[in-house]
Amino acid sequence: MSYDFVFKPFADMTPADYAAVGFKSGLEIHQQLLTEKKLFCRCPAGRYSHVYHAEILRHMRPTLSELGEYDGTALMEFKTKKEIIYRINRETVCTYEMDDTPPFMIDEQALDIALSIAMLYECVMVDELHIARKQYLDGSIPTGFQRTTIVGVDGHIPYKDRTIGIIQLGLEEDACREVSDVGHRRTYLTDRLGMPLIETVTAPDMRTPQETAEVGQILRRIVRSTGRVRTGIGAGREDVNVSVTGGTRVEIKGVPRIPRIPLLTYNEAMRQWNLLRLREELVRRGIKPDSFQASSDDIAKVVRRSNFQPLQAALAAGMTARGVVLRGFRGLLNWPTQTDTYFHQEISDRVRVVACLTLLPNIVHSDSLGQGLAGGEWPAVKKALGAGESDAVVVVWGPEEDAKLAAQEIILRAKEAAIGVPSETRQALSDGTNGFERILPGPDRMYPDTDLPPKQIAADRLAWLQARLPASILAREAWYREIGVPKDLIEHLSMSPFADLFEKAVRERGLDPKLAAVILVHQPKRWKRKGIKLESGTADAAMVLDQVFEALQGRRLYREGVGEVLDAALTSGRPVEVLLPASGPGETPGPDQARIAGSLTGPRWQDAGRRERRAMGLLMEVWRGRLDGAAAACGMREALRKVTP
Repeated sequence: MSYDFVFKPFADMTPADYAAVGFKSGLEIHQQLLTEKKLFCRCPAGRYSHVYHAEILRHMRPTLSELGEYDGTALMEFKTKKEIIYRINRETVCTYEMDDTPPFMIDEQALDIALSIAMLYECVMVDELHIARKQYLDGSIPTGFQRTTIVGVDGHIPYKDRTIGIIQLGLEEDACREVSDVGHRRTYLTDRLGMPLIETVTAPDMRTPQETAEVGQILRRIVRSTGRVRTGIGAGREDVNVSVTGGTRVEIKGVPRIPRIPLLTYNEAMRQWNLLRLREELVRRGIKPDSFQASSDDIAKVVRRSNFQPLQAALAAGMTARGVVLRGFRGLLNWPTQTDTYFHQEISDRVRVVACLTLLPNIVHSDSLGQGLAGGEWPAVKKALGAGESDAVVVVWGPEEDAKLAAQEIILRAKEAAIGVPSETRQALSDGTNGFERILPGPDRMYPDTDLPPKQIAADRLAWLQARLPASILAREAWYREIGVPKDLIEHLSMSPFADLFEKAVRERGLDPKLAAVILVHQPKRWKRKGIKLESGTADAAMVLDQVFEALQGRRLYREGVGEVLDAALTSGRPVEVLLPASGPGETPGPDQARIAGSLTGPRWQDAGRRERRAMGLLMEVWRGRLDGAAAACGMREALRKVTP
């Protein structure tokens, strides 16, 4: 196959362009569930804090599998010689998380939520759960594995004129929160560890970056429509799988926001395509995996007088420097990969992650004579290494063992260029590009957990959950449009935990759909801004809102007084009934309207609009929540007309 196609700028790419390169993408979406407890212990879920009472130090060591093999990811992590530090808060972590006691049985609340969401995806439901251990070798789980289970398979969701396959829905434990990763030390907070999490895995059915993001939004809206998942920063995280024709599946980990997906996947597709073009160029130069040549040596003495500050500082601190010769690679270290990113960045990433040389820059190379070493220094370096005119040279510095490991990784990554696109897990960067994170785990990373028995899922349990499923989010939105809900509120309302309450307010209480929607969408935002917290999910808020809707239905409360009554009910715990504005028997606003109109005379109030606004403001101070604003405005205008000279 020829790789002549050249990627256009992101904004100019078309679906036909993505089809030309064979773009394919799938999603793995992780979403925390709104439960009281963690998944396999009884510690509280959802309590985040930077406060910790103890630290635990651990190291990762690879072991042979039952087949006598080492996992590639395990070997890579072992090479890093990382110290893993866990910061523990005694209120959110127990001995289970540290692998010192066996797990409890799976949390039933979390299981019900996961089963319900699998039904919304129209999955084939499993009739027996089998808990498995999935290897997690970056240190983010102290045990080195994550307990996980599959609750549904072979589902689908509608998208445009087709469907997107849902390969499976899993229920699993969340990992730690990373605090820092510098040098040979990685530090985690354990408050998030063990929280229930669902993983939605789609088929690679998306054909453009924009489709990938759109499908992600649909999945997000579906799970949030249940009102039983956590929201906020870190509660939902996307891993995006990308490949092009001739490439391989590459996983971009931990995308924090769906709007970032299009640029990230575009850059990964471009990266894979350009790596395939690089392989073609290497073949043209006669460089294949079996003919690839490289070497490295210590060059500390050669560069000891260099004026390049990072190298100078390293040597002054007693570190060393090594040079790597890549035979026939001249000019290729500046080969473009992603937007404003080049092949030498692939090498730098490996050095940063595997050799733990995290202070950048961590390499310089001979294809970039304007940066790093002075032009006059390169001939001496090349001569010491025996580099020829067609070769490229990379210089790396650091502690002796780290520098040796870095040189090995430089050679390994350059050799991989002759193979094509390596299978990797990559991290999303803020500029829309991505960087190396680790080798993609192998297919044998999951195995049965002998600590927990299989769990049967009874048919009557599934039937009970099926009867309580929320309406389809697409059906909800169609109904909202039909009854006149404002467009800017439809998506928010469809995902709101109060969607059922909205339906009751409109269908049973006969309230204006626009008014009910405005209250249910904007009132929770007001509570958040004012620091009003709900004590138990949305239960208390739903009860108070329903009482307010009942008062609106009975005309004992009007729109203008809703906010004050809701705030007072939630903060004081008092029933809405005792907080409603009081009116005397037969009391009407007429006398107050006449009094206010009579006070607003004279030259100052000749502007009719200003006069009316002031009059309504004074009236509502007295009658807030006790009368309809539109009717009051009509009466106020009549009272003003009567006193107008």
